[in-house]
Amino acid sequence: MAKTEPSVDQWLREAKADPAAAQCGMFLTHNGVVRITPKKQVREGVEGLGDVVAVEFSYDAEGLAAAEAEALTWPGVYYVRTWLNEGRCEVGDSLMYVLIGADIRPNCIDALQKLVGHIKNELVVEKEIFAE
Repeated sequence: MAKTEPSVDQWLREAKADPAAAQCGMFLTHNGVVRITPKKQVREGVEGLGDVVAVEFSYDAEGLAAAEAEALTWPGVYYVRTWLNEGRCEVGDSLMYVLIGADIRPNCIDALQKLVGHIKNELVVEKEIFAE
């Protein structure tokens, strides 16, 4: 793993101590992990690609900061924190953590889905490395 993973327990302690926490009725986390099954197989049904052994992972740091700031403007969202890995990440390694704090469940779920989707679709580059 290229970077040290954060502690979600620590993140939650810090989020609950934040002044914005009084507005939050829910916190949700997302932990994206390198899996052995190729993305094209999972998403498109493409067979015969072999097993993934690692992913080369990078991201747009400025874009991520902007995405976090934008998420704080969404309905009911009061807390946002992200962490993305970099470099070669093996199967089982974490690629991403996202923490969202919002007033009510629908706003929290929607914000997590929207932010993770934006990060995955617009801000990261993932190159799967297959077993030989």
